[in-house]
Amino acid sequence: MNMYLTIFGKPRYLGLVNIEDTAFTPEKGEKIVAETMRGIELAIVGGPISEEQEDRYRNTCCEDLCDGQPKGGEPMLQNISFVRTATEEDEEMAQTQREEEEAILVKARELLSQHDLSMKLVDVEYLLDRKKLFFYFTSEQRVDFRAYVRDLAREFKTRIELRQIGVRDEAKTVRGLGPCGRECCCGYWLHKFDPICIKMVKEQNLALNPTKISGVCGRLMCCMAYEHQMYGCLWKDLPNPGAKIKAPQGVYIILGVDLAHSAFRARTPEGTEVLVSVKDFENFKETVMKGENWESSILETPSLLPEEGVLVAFNHDIEEERLAATVLTDAEAFKPADVQEEDENIKEKKERHRGKEENNARNKKKRKRKKKPQSGSGGAEGKKEKNPRNKITRSGEERSRPRNKRPLRKKRPEKTDTSKDD
Repeated sequence: MNMYLTIFGKPRYLGLVNIEDTAFTPEKGEKIVAETMRGIELAIVGGPISEEQEDRYRNTCCEDLCDGQPKGGEPMLQNISFVRTATEEDEEMAQTQREEEEAILVKARELLSQHDLSMKLVDVEYLLDRKKLFFYFTSEQRVDFRAYVRDLAREFKTRIELRQIGVRDEAKTVRGLGPCGRECCCGYWLHKFDPICIKMVKEQNLALNPTKISGVCGRLMCCMAYEHQMYGCLWKDLPNPGAKIKAPQGVYIILGVDLAHSAFRARTPEGTEVLVSVKDFENFKETVMKGENWESSILETPSLLPEEGVLVAFNHDIEEERLAATVLTDAEAFKPADVQEEDENIKEKKERHRGKEENNARNKKKRKRKKKPQSGSGGAEGKKEKNPRNKITRSGEERSRPRNKRPLRKKRPEKTDTSKDD
């Protein structure tokens, strides 16, 4: 009796199946028909597993997960029973069901628009025997979808079951390509969602840019946890990233760690970076606080991005395990003539722009000098500022003028009645 690990369903459930027939040994990737807690469906064989691996799978899948399994659904790992090997008819039926599910999803979304429900339909799945139709949806709150289920059952004439999933399970069900260009780990091989925090990102010297550290689900990428254990071993004996060490000559700032050399990077008060081994942190701290300069004994690997105008080649000697950087020649010699002319034009534009900025700065200084008030020559009193509302007489006294004084209107001459004189 052999134990095999299988994967079935769009949420990628894990199933453990015992095959009593020793003559039948399914290969990895072969499809079988199995009876699960949901019903009869196709399953893909992952391969045989040992008792230790079986216990490990049971322990990891029974733990409380951050996003968990579909609410109200089946457990992520379950025991399934082997029915038969999948035939061509079974595979053809599964293919037709996948095509039907696309049209069903469109129709189900049209029915959902008639109900005022705050939920998003993600995907639809038929079982092999077509006795059940599963709808996977996401929602931020509890949803009363009883009336919606009745409409779905009336439309598709089968048993309807709705499963609420999280945003990470949505990416796992729909699948897709990650920022690295490969398939998402959750839709390809990952079966457990580990909690990811922003501290993992900081310890790995990554930029805190949401567009670069977030996956297709909008959460932090699962791959942030793959190398976190190695970074955690280095940060165990070090202060937090960005910590400062005050020294007589200035402040040293710890920037990050370097896995290749098991060291950390520190910025000196002069602005340069120093590579220090993690084991020598205490010695580095004492030396710096005494006011002495630290001399690094680590040969830093040359950068793969050389400075502008220099082409660098790296020779790797396996026996000595050293990297030597050799300057070959000026990179301008390898550029075509068109590229060289474009570079010269760009340099000329930069110089013109720089000259305009300098001229503007000089003109601003001249304007400021003109605006400054001149000091009075008549002793401590100086010259009096002119007040538009006050009038200065010849005797030097100020006579206030009333505000908003309007000029008097001239009286119109009175009309004389000439009829009486006549």
